[in-house]
Amino acid sequence: MKSIASTSDKILDVAQSLIVAGGYNGFSYADISDAIGIRKASIHHHFPAKAALVAVLVDRYVKQAEAGLQSLREQVASPADQLQFYTNYWHRCIRDASQPFCVCAMLASEMQMLPDEVASRVRAHFRNLAAWLTLVLQAGMEQGLFRLDKRPEEQAQMLMASVHGAMLSARALGDPELFIAVVGPEIARLRAA
Repeated sequence: MKSIASTSDKILDVAQSLIVAGGYNGFSYADISDAIGIRKASIHHHFPAKAALVAVLVDRYVKQAEAGLQSLREQVASPADQLQFYTNYWHRCIRDASQPFCVCAMLASEMQMLPDEVASRVRAHFRNLAAWLTLVLQAGMEQGLFRLDKRPEEQAQMLMASVHGAMLSARALGDPELFIAVVGPEIARLRAA
């Protein structure tokens, strides 16, 4: 039996699509209203202000991301495979346009203009992602799977920047395969001979 999405979930889903397409300042409640077919007052009932809406959206996104990373930790033993699954996930999302860009990466591009309640959540997402990547790289190094040029924390930051930069390049040039063309060699360089 299929569950029917709540109005709040529909609002969040549309807001997420609009943020991925145009960022925080690229949408209004009128855009959501038009997409869902409800009045702006109904949106305000669920989310009194845009900052509150986007804060809840980022919380939901971060929770989903953390659940996905936790699942990788639990179900995929090899750190090398965890990293490959992570990059494959983004490649698939970009290729099939199911999630062509990281919501937090899009919001981070507007960091100076974001309300504090949103900016702090975006920063927390990147800290959590960097921590996960650091653990994966550290474990892979200890198991002889990865050869790191830098400390795991620094290599994690470089890899995170590479993944998000590759998303941006793929988007800018309209070429989903560019993502893997950029990230693939980065992953290959990490792997120990």
